[in-house]
Amino acid sequence: MNQGQTVFSQIMHYLPHKQFCQCVDRYKGNQRVRSFTCLDQYLCMAFAQLTYRESLRDIECCLRAFASKLYHMGIRGHVSRTTLADANENRDWRIYRDFAHILIQQARTLYKQDDFGVELDQTVYALDASTIDLCLSLFPWANFRSAKAAVKLHTLLDLRGNIPTFIEITDGKVHDVNILDILIPEPGATYVMDRGYLDFHRLYNIHQSGAFFIIRKKTNTVLHRLYSRPVDKTTGLHFDQTVTLVSPKSKKDYPQNLRLVKFHDPDSGKKLAFLTNQFSLPAFSIAQLYKCRWQVELFFKWIKQHLRIKAFYGLSENAVKTQIWIAVSVYVLVAIIKKHLRIDLTLYTILQVFSVTLFEKILISQALAPDFYKPRITSECIQLKLFDS
Repeated sequence: MNQGQTVFSQIMHYLPHKQFCQCVDRYKGNQRVRSFTCLDQYLCMAFAQLTYRESLRDIECCLRAFASKLYHMGIRGHVSRTTLADANENRDWRIYRDFAHILIQQARTLYKQDDFGVELDQTVYALDASTIDLCLSLFPWANFRSAKAAVKLHTLLDLRGNIPTFIEITDGKVHDVNILDILIPEPGATYVMDRGYLDFHRLYNIHQSGAFFIIRKKTNTVLHRLYSRPVDKTTGLHFDQTVTLVSPKSKKDYPQNLRLVKFHDPDSGKKLAFLTNQFSLPAFSIAQLYKCRWQVELFFKWIKQHLRIKAFYGLSENAVKTQIWIAVSVYVLVAIIKKHLRIDLTLYTILQVFSVTLFEKILISQALAPDFYKPRITSECIQLKLFDS
């Protein structure tokens, strides 16, 4: 039974508040803070993400319009754009990074049994990066090019549920492959990557960690075929070979044999060649796993379209990272609610409904009920008759 809580309050009920306070205490986020706490800041920024607010003034106007409901939404401090701007500027962004990782662990537990299209017991990750362009005159700290600034969002996506498990925010000049230096491989897991991550020294570190990788081969990579395995060419496979590197430097960086699988993708018409240290799976499964890597591209597209990470509320590095990490935590929170309530709707649909019902006193399950989206058609005409026939 609805106890009179707004939809926003019900959404925030799924936040682990004890762990949030631990993150705040770890970085002394509320030190010398009189009224507008880190929780107030997080709730205001989460509201902005859920309702697609364009600016700090926009956030201030919308929240003040419902001032009588803010206390029951959990916002205790006075909402103003200057206070929120100062909080984004000065509160340590690592508070929200650590909190997002707590939500990520909860989501991974909920989605660990989900199917992602390939029958495999081990965890499969897709690694990629996306560039968010910025104005150089406004964001001079975000080095990228001579006339453009940018930040890069390096993301490791768990394909079970499409949950981001690792995120690193850097300036635009950092090359994608450098992320492999700080990534700690999970033994037994498979990492699917594009050819931008092809560095044999770093790939050998993954191999020695007991993890597997699948990566696209570059055209200039010279290989020597040792032997071939039979393949079913009706599935699109061209060959399945065991190879070794030829270049002295590459062979020094990766001294062991590799597996080379070539596949013709019927959807794009391209011929793709994959290098992997995974020798136990069928060749067609290798091609399928690489095809699943497209989920990380869809993840980037989704959050850029439906979360506020392209228009920023602050100009400093701290403000930008704070906004990105809160956006990620909101994405994961919606995924958690979807799983808890067993909602059979896309995240896009859920966010659209939330954006117009946050101040309504209606149960989330009722607002997202499937019957709400089905037109009710009656067999009899219910239009009043103005004239008798």
